[in-house]
Order: sequence, then structure tokens, then C-alpha cells
Amino acid sequence: MPLAKKLIPAAERQTIAKDARVVDTLILPYAQRTTKRGFVFGTGGTCVELAFEDPVCMRTDDALLLDDGNLVEVVAEAESLFEVRVENPVTLARLAWHFGDNHVPVEIRKNRLRLQRNPELEAAMEASGTKITTIEAPFDPEDGTPHADDHHHHHHGHGHHHGHDHAHGHAHEHDHGHQDRSHHHDHDHPPKRG
Repeated sequence: MPLAKKLIPAAERQTIAKDARVVDTLILPYAQRTTKRGFVFGTGGTCVELAFEDPVCMRTDDALLLDDGNLVEVVAEAESLFEVRVENPVTLARLAWHFGDNHVPVEIRKNRLRLQRNPELEAAMEASGTKITTIEAPFDPEDGTPHADDHHHHHHGHGHHHGHDHAHGHAHEHDHGHQDRSHHHDHDHPPKRG
């Protein structure tokens, strides 16, 4: 089974891997295109093991360099999204900022935003009078690497700070929408001193 350890962005394919042979194509949803480790299957049946040292965001026309010197191409799979259409650019910018501030991946278009389906967000948008439409399309959010600094920015009372403020102008505890608190963080906490 081939091992992929290097992502080659589409713009660099002609310089980095111009002589490499494309042996398969991966059609992947956003969640799999941002996975550091795991197994994915190409359209031709090739099983590829992902073993990236750093977080990645694979985009359409990128390629994975395999340990045998061959390439597999990447294509963003169409998935169920909702689209928020807003003609006012200031309102659009505010919505985009709000989603980003809450760590919600968002794809920004000229007069609309695209987000992964989320019943709570969809209900909030509809309750505010914002028009949403359900679509099937590839999802390519801004800053596609969800945690470019290799750790999550979620705060669950475990006493570490990531250099940005989570003040919301009101006093209350909140959990950033995580219902399942058993998820794993990809970073280590320093030992408690005492």
C-alpha cells in the first residue's frame, strides 16, 4: 500500500513532480481532505495511507506524492452544503467574521457564503431572516487548514490560552458547540506544577 507523506499544491506540480506518473485519483469530501493520518481509496481502487507531519488542506488538482515516486490526484467531492446569499458586502463580511470567530469553516464567494450542513446554524440563519439554500457542491473554505498551528482552538476549561481573545461582550460559559466532550486534541498539555 502506497504511503503519502507530501502534498504538492496544483501550482507546484510542474516544478516538483513533473516526471511523476499519476496512478489514481482521490475524490474526497472536505473532512478527508484535511486529515493528517488515515487511509483513503482512489477511484481506481488504490488504497493510500496518509501520514502527514503537519496539517494539510488538499484542494482540487493538488497531488499526493507517494513513497514509490508516483502521484495520486485530488478532487474535491461534492457534498451537502448550505449557502447564505447576501447582497450587502458589509453584512456578508460580518457573517463571515462571525462564523470564522466561532471556528466554523466557511467558503466566501462574491455575494454568498457556503458552509457545511448544520441544523443549528441553518435554524439561526432562518430565524434572523437570512435566506439560505441547500446545495450539493465541493466545499473549499478559506484557510482550508482548519488548525494551521497544529492544535485545536477549543476551550473546555483546561487552562491553556492560544493567543486570542474569546470574549463575547457578555458573561457566561459556553462550549463552542461541542456536544461530545470526549474528542481528542492533537497537542500535549504541559504537566501541572504544584
